[in-house]
Amino acid sequence: MSDMRELYQEMILDHHKHPRNFGRLTGANRHAEGFNPLCGDRVTVYALVDGDSIRDLSFEGSGCAICMASASVMTDELAGKSVDDAEQLFVKFHDLVTGESAKEPDLDVLGKLAVFMGVREFPVRVKCATLPWHALRAALKDGEKAPVSTE
Repeated sequence: MSDMRELYQEMILDHHKHPRNFGRLTGANRHAEGFNPLCGDRVTVYALVDGDSIRDLSFEGSGCAICMASASVMTDELAGKSVDDAEQLFVKFHDLVTGESAKEPDLDVLGKLAVFMGVREFPVRVKCATLPWHALRAALKDGEKAPVSTE
């Protein structure tokens, strides 16, 4: 377990200091903003969706290390996947960080996202980790322009 905790801390810090896919996505045809009033996290997720495929993803924003790292890993993991795959991974990720599911998380399916299991030890940080996911979900659902909030 200490190995997983070290990996969690290392990966969070790396993706926070060097976020992947950061910046406005040229050609994006979907986007949504998210705001976490508790922590002050703000994130905008941009998606280029072609049919049922997420061709590309990016994000902009500012916030705590967990929120920024979650957005960074999310954009890495979901680019090129289908909208349905993204929804299924959202559910698995949400279950992972909240610990709400009675099932053990499928770490093979979650890939790099598995390191976020450490978030469940800090319930106040769950909203930080899930904010980018909620923004992406809103963007994919109907390209919603109104900000989503964790409250």
